[in-house]
Amino acid sequence: MGWDKPTKEKNLHFMANNTRFLILPWVSVKYLASKILTLNAKRISDDWMTVYHHPLYLLETFVEQSRFKGTCYKAANWIWVGQTKGTAKKGHDHLFHGKIKDVYLYPLRKGFREKLGG
Repeated sequence: MGWDKPTKEKNLHFMANNTRFLILPWVSVKYLASKILTLNAKRISDDWMTVYHHPLYLLETFVEQSRFKGTCYKAANWIWVGQTKGTAKKGHDHLFHGKIKDVYLYPLRKGFREKLGG
């Protein structure tokens, strides 16, 4: 997101990360992946408010380029915003592992940029 440290600390809890999304290879239903992502995006805002008592403005996910194309995210209107540098955070350090990932965002509310200070 390009935030400085104070902005990141202030806003990170308004975002959720889609850490794992898997449809088993033998399941063959046309448009299933994008349909699930769309339904999840619609549902998570209400659930988030119920559990955490504050709104959720943005979803993010990381897609490992060497293994996946991000097709289902593109089909569900997620926005490609760039790539990672191939590092992972471990404590206060960033360790290089070389796995470049595409970054996709899905805005949940109008005016999310203003709400998140960007």
